[in-house]
Amino acid sequence: MSAAALVAEADRAAAARDFRRAQALLLEAAAAAPGEFPVWMRLAGVNRALGQPRAALDAVHRALRLQPLDFAALLLRASLLERLEPGSAGEAWGEALAQRPPGALPPQFASVVAEAEQRHAAWLGAREAQFAAATAAAEAAADDEGRERIARFRSNALRRTRVYHSEPTHFHFPGLVEREFHPRSRFPWLAELEAATDAIAAEFEALLAAERAELVPYIQYPDHAPLRQWEPLNHNRDWSALHLLSHGARVEANARHTPRTLALLERIGQPAIPGASPNAMFSLLAPGAHIPAHVGVNNARLVCHLPLVVPPGCWFRVGAETRLWERGEAFVFDDTIEHEAMNPSEQLRTVFIFDVWHPDLGPVERDAVAALIATDAGAPASGL
Repeated sequence: MSAAALVAEADRAAAARDFRRAQALLLEAAAAAPGEFPVWMRLAGVNRALGQPRAALDAVHRALRLQPLDFAALLLRASLLERLEPGSAGEAWGEALAQRPPGALPPQFASVVAEAEQRHAAWLGAREAQFAAATAAAEAAADDEGRERIARFRSNALRRTRVYHSEPTHFHFPGLVEREFHPRSRFPWLAELEAATDAIAAEFEALLAAERAELVPYIQYPDHAPLRQWEPLNHNRDWSALHLLSHGARVEANARHTPRTLALLERIGQPAIPGASPNAMFSLLAPGAHIPAHVGVNNARLVCHLPLVVPPGCWFRVGAETRLWERGEAFVFDDTIEHEAMNPSEQLRTVFIFDVWHPDLGPVERDAVAALIATDAGAPASGL
């Protein structure tokens, strides 16, 4: 009898609840066709129905050898481990959930997925408490920045967060520290910037009211450009900008309204790259607008945000960390790490944005970056 015929006969036996016969037929089919994933999955189910969880687990492992990421097989494996080896089942539930397909699941999966989520959450909670206890002494001795990094280390180990890397579209300078949000200690001018929030906001309001202010879409690429990350917002005024400095040039129609803001930027210091930097602008995000996940073009410089008008709920994600913008609370981040933003409110959100050198770069390295980018026709895409 062929393997297909044996499986069909086993299905009939299982439907009649003759699991012994179904098992014998499936074992014969597996011997005849050891590379058939469905045969091993059927055998696992029959073994479980016979009260043979260890044999069922062995059959699932044979199935997973053929299709290691199969959602149903991983769920079955986790449920069997829950019975046989409860201590190792938590991670197995997580591995199964990681392969959950998008969209609605068939009804027969509902109860087991609910169990998977409950048991995996309990396992993660216990494991997190264990990790926290293990690192408690080190955290107590660490400064604020160190505690944040240790907490992220735990989160990464628990796979609550994933690891993100700098992935610039154009220019990658090697050896620079990759951080989603950089520590304030590396930018002593942040306090002065924040203290000027009201003054900067007042100049923004004056600029916005000016008749000749140049408000343009933030994203402006040729429609034929080989880019997909900006498709929803290209030439879209849902995300607009009032540029003060753009690719190293002063935008006089706007800049003449913001003398105090520009004077502050001169004290901070920005990359000077002909045709590319400095850049500074007021970024306006319309109510309900979403900035899709994307990356910037040059990891040799970082980006600073100073929130000015922030309705409740407006958020900004860089890598695995999501923050709510708060008026007057500035931060510096690496825009070559995947990031996105959302204004879920019914009001306009405004942030002052400008670029700064990555603090790991020395003067000679900055000169090299500026020379190379300037040689590349200023790389217009490398602006904010």
